[in-house]
Amino acid sequence: MLKDALNIPNILAFIRLFLAPLMFVLLVNRDLPIFEGIHYSWLDFWAGFIFVMASATDFFDGYIAREFNQITTLGSILDPLADKMLTLAAFLGLMMLHRASPWAIYLILTRELFITGLRVNAVASGIDISASWMGKVKTVSQMFAIGFLLMEWPGGTLLLWIAVFLTLYSGYEYIRDFFKNSKQVI
Repeated sequence: MLKDALNIPNILAFIRLFLAPLMFVLLVNRDLPIFEGIHYSWLDFWAGFIFVMASATDFFDGYIAREFNQITTLGSILDPLADKMLTLAAFLGLMMLHRASPWAIYLILTRELFITGLRVNAVASGIDISASWMGKVKTVSQMFAIGFLLMEWPGGTLLLWIAVFLTLYSGYEYIRDFFKNSKQVI
């Protein structure tokens, strides 16, 4: 059983779990002695690089799991957890750096927590509410917003609010699908 759980997609998700706090340290602990003399733009660069690498593991773990039939129960728990840890680290770090609106972050994180709870409830009830197309669009929009905000590129705030809208809309779709499918189960 452990052998089946330690497949490439799950290892990639574990890597993402490790990279998220590393990125967070680069964003919020800039006064650590190890960073003395390093300009903050380099810390932003490395945080952005780590975010891109971690985001790539998110794409590849899902692709490999589906393409090579390596979907496991551990992976179905680990993948969304790693995703949430990565976005949580990025959004909280950006908020602490005053690059992201606290309201935007509050709305995104509240939706993420609520839908994660809903999905856990759905799995426990035997209801399938897998990631939707809009959920994937939401994730990509969040990744673009985070990238732009990390690098302080123009348009980052606009992308963040687009991500908020898409996040809330995809949350609505999950809730709608949960109730539609729960009526069929009952």
